[in-house]
Amino acid sequence: MNFIPINKPVIGEAEKKAVLSVLDSGMLTDASYAGGKRVQEFEKKLSAQVGVKHAVAVNSGTAALQTSLMAYNVKEGDEVIIPAFTFEATANVVIACSAKPVFADVQSDYTIDPDDVKRKITSRTKAIIPVHLYGYPTDLDEIREVASANSVRLIEDAAESLGSEYKGTQIGRTKDAACFSLYATKVITSGEGGAITTDDDEMADKLRMMRNHGMKDGYDTRILGYNFRLPEVQAAIAAVQMDRLPELIAARRKNARMLDELLSGTRGISMRQTKKDRTHIWYLYTLYVDAMRDKVNDSLRAHGVGSAIYWKTPVNRMELYAKMGYADLQLPMVYDSCDHVLSVPVHPLLTEEEVHYIAEQLRAALKGR
Repeated sequence: MNFIPINKPVIGEAEKKAVLSVLDSGMLTDASYAGGKRVQEFEKKLSAQVGVKHAVAVNSGTAALQTSLMAYNVKEGDEVIIPAFTFEATANVVIACSAKPVFADVQSDYTIDPDDVKRKITSRTKAIIPVHLYGYPTDLDEIREVASANSVRLIEDAAESLGSEYKGTQIGRTKDAACFSLYATKVITSGEGGAITTDDDEMADKLRMMRNHGMKDGYDTRILGYNFRLPEVQAAIAAVQMDRLPELIAARRKNARMLDELLSGTRGISMRQTKKDRTHIWYLYTLYVDAMRDKVNDSLRAHGVGSAIYWKTPVNRMELYAKMGYADLQLPMVYDSCDHVLSVPVHPLLTEEEVHYIAEQLRAALKGR
């Protein structure tokens, strides 16, 4: 059995043809307010998928988060509440805006704990960034209630969760902002890239200027912005990938169902993202391993299964943030998650044989702990 990677992009002839079309056109990027032809095509498809008025393409999921914070005028002296169990970009963008990240604990399903958010909100809180982790939505009703009651903005980090739903509504359908990633391993990809969705006209206008040095009509910088533009080559790939989204999600769900069945009754592991009011798109198939998780991971990788730990170290204990004094925060569920989570491949390109092999090796690793 060849090594099975944790994720693998699905790139076909349509994507290759789209890239060649851009190269042949000679229009590799577009610095206009509206963006290039392919950027606009991708944005139209994304906004239709999510069910919002606006989708604004940028060059990474990180840029999507940072631009959203900038559009809400998050600055020095402000606080932004985020989960400590996330990819570090969620925190880095807060620092980039000279604001203070406030780390919250998570629930047993690894999503931000609304009760801890309530405890940590202050008069300085400007925004909350819940993370829809592994393709599974956070409890938006409670978080929205907290945000609304305290007049703070809600910026959803949906980097891993395009196509998932919360209580029948697509993630990203919001009056504030939701941020997506098009990184190589994500649900759809353009190699690098990102986007923000919103129903707020004023927000969308700011975002389009901020991704392009604050310009609107030529060289007329009106607000602070940077070069966060998505090039036409990447946008062309993303537009094709949007057409693939239903089949890609269906394949992930099929593989996840197979793993559920094959691992049913296996002692020492559990699935914790199971609430029936939300739909999982299985960006990652993440299990809670009761004991000796690292040995299980080592065994899987030694036998050709590209398992991975997202994440072994919480953001507040990474070197940058530890030096800032965050290392000793009381975040019991974050630390518990870091000690026990383990993700195995579930991506669309898996064969049925590979899914069976993953389950077989996982059961063997658990027995050999």
